[in-house]
Amino acid sequence: MPTTNSKIADRGSQVLVGNYAPQPIALVRGEGCWLYDAEDNRFLDLMGGIATAVLGHANPKLRAALDEQASRLWHVSNLYTTEPQIGLAERLTANSFAEAIYFCNSGAEANEAALKLARRHHRDHGRDRFEIIAFEGAFHGRTLFTVSATGTPAYWKGFEPLVPGFHHAAWGDLDTVRELLSERTAAILVEPIQGEGGIRLPAPGFLKGLRDLADENGCLLIFDEVQVGIGRTGTLFAHEQEGVTPDVMTLAKALGGGIPIGAMCTTRELSKALVPGTHASTFGGNPLACAVAATVIDELLAGGVLDHAKAMGERLGAGLAAIAADAGPDRVLETRGRGLLRGLALAKPPAAIIDACRERGVLVIAAGENVLRLAPPLVISPGEIDHGLAVLRDVLLEVG
Repeated sequence: MPTTNSKIADRGSQVLVGNYAPQPIALVRGEGCWLYDAEDNRFLDLMGGIATAVLGHANPKLRAALDEQASRLWHVSNLYTTEPQIGLAERLTANSFAEAIYFCNSGAEANEAALKLARRHHRDHGRDRFEIIAFEGAFHGRTLFTVSATGTPAYWKGFEPLVPGFHHAAWGDLDTVRELLSERTAAILVEPIQGEGGIRLPAPGFLKGLRDLADENGCLLIFDEVQVGIGRTGTLFAHEQEGVTPDVMTLAKALGGGIPIGAMCTTRELSKALVPGTHASTFGGNPLACAVAATVIDELLAGGVLDHAKAMGERLGAGLAAIAADAGPDRVLETRGRGLLRGLALAKPPAAIIDACRERGVLVIAAGENVLRLAPPLVISPGEIDHGLAVLRDVLLEVG
């Protein structure tokens, strides 16, 4: 007899575009760091909606913010000012370098806005700067503009010709960046930690070196914090730990705690490039999304979540290091990551490990070709981390 999960999957296959390859469970509800499928099987969520459910599932304070806003105002478009949008922008500017915020619906849209801003800024000043330097292994989105910036051919194969003007430097190599810079360079675009590319941290001084190169060249420096921002690495923004300030920063994923929202954050001077008519989003800054996102920021800053996440990140990192030692180099090549964005680089592709963990009630995902990625909610408890590590250890030793 078909299971309830398989029945739901069969229905989806009849009506949905097949661009995804979902795992064979249908999730119907969540609570904290746990998810439940259509047959009420329970799973520890160590992937957090891909680094998105930062405060866990069905968080009471986020639910209250959504319910309160839903009873007042859902949507009016950006033809009018709404308080939730202003309140969220005030929180972001008060806690970052940014002075002006553009809201949209996703990380790809935030990066799209950042790239358009860079080109328009230079054109407004009479400079023919339109080229973008990004990095091999990077991921910046699925629009044609952002997929052109993405440094992994698998993401743009079949969609050529791509948007012209993109160059990809070797990750962590300042010399290749220097060679690619020219009087046509509009911006350098970089993730402070590569997420989809395999949880790859920059070498010490790399981001500072990019800042110096951008200043010397006169181009902008854009940090894509879509996956690594909003507390994921133990500080509100990942670049804070490097002591480097960008010209533009993009956010999404965890910003809304699961509600779709993106943001491009920049200076007041640079924001002058986007005058009325240059860029827009019907749903950008939606009152519902902004009310929830404002609560996310408040909880991170005042609720002790950042300190907790930093401690749990150290616990998770130490546990993964111990697993790697037990599994040996024939199974685990190295541990990677910072805070609660962690990875195990495996000797083999991680698909079998992911399946076996799911069968034992733990959800993990991949990054790159051979990295097992963990990005749990920041509110995960020590006991939940230890449970997930125990399952992962057993699976690696048995399956890996």
